Amino acid sequence: MIAYIISAAVLLTAVGLGVSIGSVHVPISTLWNQGADTTATNILWKIRLPRVILAGLVGASLAIAGAAFQGLLKNPLADPYTLGVSSGASVGAVMTLFFGISIPVLGLYTLPVFSMVGAAITMFLVLGFAKLVDRGLNMETIILTGIIFGSFLGSVLSLMIALTGEELRQIIGWLLGSVSMRGWNYIHMILPFTIIGSFLLWMNRRELNAMLFGEDRAKHLGVDVKRRKLVILIGGSILTGAAVSVSGTIGFVGLVVPHMTRLLWGADHRHLLTLSFMNGATLLIICDLIARTIISPTELPVGVITAFIGAPVFAFIFYRQRKGGTA
Repeated sequence: MIAYIISAAVLLTAVGLGVSIGSVHVPISTLWNQGADTTATNILWKIRLPRVILAGLVGASLAIAGAAFQGLLKNPLADPYTLGVSSGASVGAVMTLFFGISIPVLGLYTLPVFSMVGAAITMFLVLGFAKLVDRGLNMETIILTGIIFGSFLGSVLSLMIALTGEELRQIIGWLLGSVSMRGWNYIHMILPFTIIGSFLLWMNRRELNAMLFGEDRAKHLGVDVKRRKLVILIGGSILTGAAVSVSGTIGFVGLVVPHMTRLLWGADHRHLLTLSFMNGATLLIICDLIARTIISPTELPVGVITAFIGAPVFAFIFYRQRKGGTA
């Protein structure tokens, strides 16, 4: 219980700071102050609050997906970014923009749906190719396969941007990862998929615990391993695709947050998934705050800040694994 109280308190503090701090200081009390200045109210409701909420949803989605992937693959180096899933989601999103795809039935959700499809296809391709190379699906093989696919898909993205000339060059900043100037529409785009994906993963929290002891042991405990793995992979792909479609590629959130949460509060997925969700939201809100204030008035892409944090953590986890420690 104390883990939830602390995580919630830190999250609320991050939201308060994110809403208040910026080029113009706006007290959070403006949210409920009817007599507040109109300019301050507009800044808060139309710019700051949707940005903070979007950052929280993206961070939460990536973190809970990372926690599930790490539990499923039994390795703390797994996350949507290192497995190449984020790159697949980016290709799906950019192709939607590149070809001007708009499906009337989906409407606003065309972009996130195509991003999710890209994420899911990449996830299954990575696992399929890794199984061809190594039938035992060694984790190092999966990570290397993810890096290979991620590099290839990065080249596809670069090619599409180059072919479109100036028209799509604006999305380069988006691909670096940003929640700037997104607005409430983007929250409407990601929210239903964050709820669906998180629910799918949370419903499999006990199965993830069982699979930590190996698939054979999980089967003896009555877990339908194939079905549960498929649901977890789909849930993680939904979350990753939705997050990437609204913010671009933001790396290492799904790596850092579950790892730190596991160190602090343990590896029980009944709590790890929910705590990772909360802490992921906190981390990205704080990273976005740093990105827009550290060299104000210029803004950095939030993906740059997460990479600065995530790359050393990735190296640390890898070092501990190689030295035989538990990460």
